[in-house]
Amino acid sequence: MNQADSRRRLMWHGMLLFLLGLLTGLVEAQFANPRMGLAAHLEGVMNGTFLVVLGAIWAEVRLSASVKTAAFWTALYGTYANWFTTTLAAVFGAAALSPITGSGHAALPWQETLVTVGFTTVGLAMMIATVLVLWGVRRTAVA
Repeated sequence: MNQADSRRRLMWHGMLLFLLGLLTGLVEAQFANPRMGLAAHLEGVMNGTFLVVLGAIWAEVRLSASVKTAAFWTALYGTYANWFTTTLAAVFGAAALSPITGSGHAALPWQETLVTVGFTTVGLAMMIATVLVLWGVRRTAVA
């Protein structure tokens, strides 16, 4: 995939995720855990904005093709999975890894485990994507 396609895809996905966040906000009070529903709304909006910004700076990210592809896919996975996992936690009423938004809630053990795995993979993906992009925008970066 070429540079222009990657930039546009990141921005498109950012706007889609932003829209998903807005739509989540319309129904946040209907979730088993409305506070987590609010968090899911914010995750969609913030992660969508992050992808739009990443698309805007994508031409400045100087990495080898394979590393840049890894940054692209980990960013997409991390942002969508963040919104999805938070939404799933709101639906389940899960409290896994969310002591503030999950306060007073508890889901079935398998649901808590699923949410925990989701949040763990999100954290790893977002840290990897961020480190790769930081490496690619450093002053001495050469693709």
